[in-house]
Amino acid sequence: MSTKSMYERASELLPPVANRVTKLGIVKGEGAYLWDENGKKYLDFGSGIGVTNVGHNHPYVIEKAKEQMDSLVHGCHNVVYYPSYLDLAEKIVHLMDGDYKVYFSNSGAEAVEGTIKLAKRVSNRPGIISFKRSFHGRTMGATSITASNSHYRKQYEGLMPSVYYAEYPYTFRSNLSEEDETNRCITYLNEIFNYLIAPDQVAAIIMEPVQGEGGYIVPPKSFVTQLRDICDQHGIFLIFDEVQTGFGRTGRMFAWEHFGVKPDIFSVAKGIANGFPLSAVIAKKDIMDQWPAGAHGGTFGGNPVACAASLAVIELLESGLIKNAEEMGQYFMERLNELKRSFPVVADVRGLGLMVGVEFLKDDGTPDSQIVSLIRESALEKGLLLLPCGVNKNVIRFIPPTIITKSEIDTSIQILTESLKTVIEKV
Repeated sequence: MSTKSMYERASELLPPVANRVTKLGIVKGEGAYLWDENGKKYLDFGSGIGVTNVGHNHPYVIEKAKEQMDSLVHGCHNVVYYPSYLDLAEKIVHLMDGDYKVYFSNSGAEAVEGTIKLAKRVSNRPGIISFKRSFHGRTMGATSITASNSHYRKQYEGLMPSVYYAEYPYTFRSNLSEEDETNRCITYLNEIFNYLIAPDQVAAIIMEPVQGEGGYIVPPKSFVTQLRDICDQHGIFLIFDEVQTGFGRTGRMFAWEHFGVKPDIFSVAKGIANGFPLSAVIAKKDIMDQWPAGAHGGTFGGNPVACAASLAVIELLESGLIKNAEEMGQYFMERLNELKRSFPVVADVRGLGLMVGVEFLKDDGTPDSQIVSLIRESALEKGLLLLPCGVNKNVIRFIPPTIITKSEIDTSIQILTESLKTVIEKV
């Protein structure tokens, strides 16, 4: 048995390329909690970056995964069919009220790649429009449409060509009304059509219905509906990246439900199977039916065990956890807004359901990444795990599981309050 910590062992064995946000070595997870190698317990408000949406090691998910393991662990969807794969596809199509089809893969980035390939293949158009501050993944195609940090693209150029970046509404930072901010962003999009690429050359516009890595930014409903109209007008596919927003995270099964706008194509992953590797491309039937055999593929997509876990996750979400995410999200936002009134450094509280961002600014109105780092460090010492986001890393994102209780939220608020007081005294 090694006497070194997991962090020390990892430093010797693994490259620094994965930018880890803590040095914790974790040996157990249960519900909303993690335990490290020294036995310390942490309230986890990161959920594996929005993955364990029904809590760590949910017993029902584990039960269904174990049952599947007893019958079939791998079959390869390119070779055979199997029940959990088809049952999950039927369930997802039902969630979309029919008229959609599903292709399963492994990770969020892989699903995003699939949405791009599908849109390009079917439209026979070269252009993709993404948004500033967007994050879509780390593979080459996904990196090509990511604009939340230039570091993600550094020394990987040139990337996929014919990608253009539009403005994503951010009313808090623009100081405009929702109507004026929507008009500003739509005007910018039309300038892309006028000056850079004609709309009949654009295969798809891809957006996160709530920006994740970019700062947990919720767009006005009017922006999303106008985007839908523009896509319909020009025959452009509207793609939603619901990798982080899907499966109960926002108090709905999918975030598009908040806006009343169905995408033509969308990607899901993260919370889909509560930690088992699974993702999916979901698209309207008439689009999917034009994706010919052999135009896309993969060995492990739609793994039987992951599909069984996903079916269990959806059952739990529909049995009350989506409702709990909505109600606890409202309660959490209320408690965070109390902090905002008490601490001027808390500049904005925003989000949907249990996808909540708190932005921190300095007295001069500039982003305060230092205080976010110090607050997270202090909170971790007190047993609360938090994650940052935002282009300037000046936003704390709160991603507790949908099983979270008022008591656990109150505990997080108490720790956050203590951490704020400690940090403000230091700086």
